[in-house]
Amino acid sequence: MTAADVIEAWDQADPSAIHPTRAVDEDAYWDSGRNQAALLGTVLADGCRVVDFGCGDGRVAIPLRNLGYDVTAVDASQTMLDRLHQHDPAMPTVLSPGSGLYAALGKKVDAVVSLAVLIHHNYTDCLNLLTELRQAVKLGGLLVLDWPVSDEPVEGQSWLEVTTWSQQAHDDACARIGLKPVDAALPWGVYKAVKAA
Repeated sequence: MTAADVIEAWDQADPSAIHPTRAVDEDAYWDSGRNQAALLGTVLADGCRVVDFGCGDGRVAIPLRNLGYDVTAVDASQTMLDRLHQHDPAMPTVLSPGSGLYAALGKKVDAVVSLAVLIHHNYTDCLNLLTELRQAVKLGGLLVLDWPVSDEPVEGQSWLEVTTWSQQAHDDACARIGLKPVDAALPWGVYKAVKAA
């Protein structure tokens, strides 16, 4: 499954398919975003410049901004950015699949958050995307990535299947791209942007 396939699937998906809490109700959906933003706040420096890559309709980006972060919401789907602007018309946004992200932003940021994005990409597209996300972050900045490792790695074949990595492939990618894992009590990986090996 390519990145373009994932974007097309999200564009065509009913909003209720975006996140499991939407099956409960809209309040549960937005509460989940506020909860995740609060968790992110435990590792992000106060008021830092953050990119929410794969922001969707703003479930996490809007609460992060409400917590005082300088947030730019980035998504490859104009449909998602339009939905975000229905909730926060003033949110800065960038339409990007990741390629050329640093150039689109105009300067490096303190942190990139990418939740529920990498899990939907094949290995090659994921590596390319990780490289782009890393290039957008200042040396010493943070990346918070939903990038699961498994003893039985699998490459997802559809837009809702999860791709997992072996520990060795994950570690090799970190060294190649310039990511140093950081111990953090979060459900996602936290990485410091370092010089690539």
